[in-house]
Amino acid sequence: MLSYQHIYHAGNLADVHKHSLLAWVLAYMTRKNKPLSYLETHAGRGLYDLADAAAIKTGEAARGINLAADWFVADHPYRQVLQRIRARHGATAYPGSPLIAAESLRPMDNIHLSELHPQEFAALQNAMSPYGGIFRQRDGWEMAMSVCPPEPRRGLLLIDPSFEVKSDYQTIPTTITKIHRKWSVGVLMLWYPILTDGPHRPMVGALKSAIPDATVHEVAFPPARTGHRMIGSGLFVVNAPYGFAEEAAQLSKLFEDHQSGPM
Repeated sequence: MLSYQHIYHAGNLADVHKHSLLAWVLAYMTRKNKPLSYLETHAGRGLYDLADAAAIKTGEAARGINLAADWFVADHPYRQVLQRIRARHGATAYPGSPLIAAESLRPMDNIHLSELHPQEFAALQNAMSPYGGIFRQRDGWEMAMSVCPPEPRRGLLLIDPSFEVKSDYQTIPTTITKIHRKWSVGVLMLWYPILTDGPHRPMVGALKSAIPDATVHEVAFPPARTGHRMIGSGLFVVNAPYGFAEEAAQLSKLFEDHQSGPM
């Protein structure tokens, strides 16, 4: 949806969940001296200022990364990326997934990003210009279907829709299954929100039926404010790298330990 802008939600606990595991996966994949491709369907603007009035209005970052940054040990890839971005852009800067990827990848790796929103796309180009890559102001699903399998074939696709289009819940299982058939070796990471009425459940069930070897990881957290429907965050991961389950379990423990604390 062209109305969606992630600045209102940047740095929330769903971002902490998604971005910490993304940074870990990319750090793992770049240990091998072989090039890889990184693709993202709904890239957003890439770099956010958590002092922006929109971010302050929702309070999601205040209850998210502003509390959770210290959850991670000093050498965790997510914390290291966050520190580098803040050293460069200021203490209230927060990297979106494109910038996390760019900071994690090497010159030999390729980046393909799609963002449909005109203003978000312009901001994305500006944020990513020092890193290079291929940026498309295009529907992300169309990009994924046309680019996959990418070259090099080793790589990761992050699918992070806003889910403002309600039909996404019905169409995503079929689309991801098609992408997996085209790119059987690719790591596919789908993020989805966990809302109070549970619209994700049929979607996740259909995905599990289609790709039974995939990994599902979900975390729960209190709503960011009264009446807020999001109470958790989920990832459906195809071809999860070795050690992902253990890393995800450690992250679950961090969420559990802090869920009852002051948020």
